[in-house]
Amino acid sequence: MRMQTFGRTVRCVPALFLVACATTAGGSYDTARSDVDRADVASIHAASDDDRDLNGPELERASFVRAVLRRNPSLESARQGWRAAIARSRQSGVLEDPMVAIEVAPLSVGSSSARFGYSATASQRLPWPGKLSLEEAVTRAEADATRRDYEGARRALALSAALLYDEYFVSVRSLEINAHHVALMGEIKAGALAQLESGRGSAQDPLQAEAELAHMEHDAVTLASVRDVTVAQMDELLHRDPSLPLPPPTKALALSDVPGLGESKRLGDEAAARRPDIEAARLRSRAEEARAERAERESYPDMTLSTSYNSMWDMPEHRWMVGLAVNLPLQRGRRVGAVEEARAARARFESESISMTDKARTETEVALKRLDEAHHILHLFETRLLPVARDQIDAARAGFISSRNDFVTVVSAEKNLRSVELEYEGARANVDKRAAELEHALGRVPGLNEKAVSR
Repeated sequence: MRMQTFGRTVRCVPALFLVACATTAGGSYDTARSDVDRADVASIHAASDDDRDLNGPELERASFVRAVLRRNPSLESARQGWRAAIARSRQSGVLEDPMVAIEVAPLSVGSSSARFGYSATASQRLPWPGKLSLEEAVTRAEADATRRDYEGARRALALSAALLYDEYFVSVRSLEINAHHVALMGEIKAGALAQLESGRGSAQDPLQAEAELAHMEHDAVTLASVRDVTVAQMDELLHRDPSLPLPPPTKALALSDVPGLGESKRLGDEAAARRPDIEAARLRSRAEEARAERAERESYPDMTLSTSYNSMWDMPEHRWMVGLAVNLPLQRGRRVGAVEEARAARARFESESISMTDKARTETEVALKRLDEAHHILHLFETRLLPVARDQIDAARAGFISSRNDFVTVVSAEKNLRSVELEYEGARANVDKRAAELEHALGRVPGLNEKAVSR
């Protein structure tokens, strides 16, 4: 009978505090957790698209950037950091577990002269109002900042992928141009031999053509090496074996239009508003502000509610006790130091966000002007330099056949055409690079611009 009474007491005491331990923080956590899991599920479902893009007849720039964003392990590392920050937010804003203490008088067990003696105590610490909500505000702001860090890592990785694809485009197109000029120089050499056989040419002409062919073969080896190195670097971003081949790039790049230079103010405002690194600094400033408020509330006491039952009191009215304990926040120096530390950290992040905003506006302005410059250079190649170089080689070959100019003029015109065509491909890729840099400066994901014009 004594043990039954003891058992009922032990079961009932903790129940007094179950209501105090209930929390409602699960909803926001579940929402944040679904966001981070959705990013992973999207990558898993898109794996078949990656395989199709990486084994197709051509590799498009946007497809490569998307594949890198799905496959690169550094981005997964950032995602797991975001996930860990969300998990930390779930640990905050909740009450501590209640404490239950059971004491038994061992000499009373089985004693014939004394009844079984025991005491049971349950207690629950209750922080000063607002402490838990501020603690939760700190971790939520930090989790949101970590999400912006993930978005910033995604944006930086996309920029690296886009720029590397442009290098791949230039290397492959340069090999094609070099092969075309090897064939062209072969035709020129045949023309020089024909002139020599007819008695109107010099023995030096075919030899000079052969020397140019040797230089082109050397260039082909160098360009092939550059292409293979670029492919290995692209495979690294794709988390693949660096020896695996990739489909050739598209023949034409999707070149973005140039925003009007008068729009620099609007674009600067866009960069300041949407760049994840700036938003991360603002969120961390908000977290430190909440941490400062939380530290200020440490000067207010916490309470501990308790209830106990002691069977060893003779008077039944004295056996059940209810208590209230309050801590005395006398260590003021420690609490003041915590407040000052949080306020200093908040000011640091506020200053960083202002500095980042200025930098974002400058980067946007610089990227906009460089993109405009790249478009002007490309237009110059398309409207003047390329047409003139092609006309020069045609005129030089015709003049050599009719003995109006020497063979050196033909070789010089061919070398000039090859140089202009190679520079033209570089100019096309440069427009693409500058557009990616502008997208990065604006806080967008580079390489996925759908408002592009193929050229």
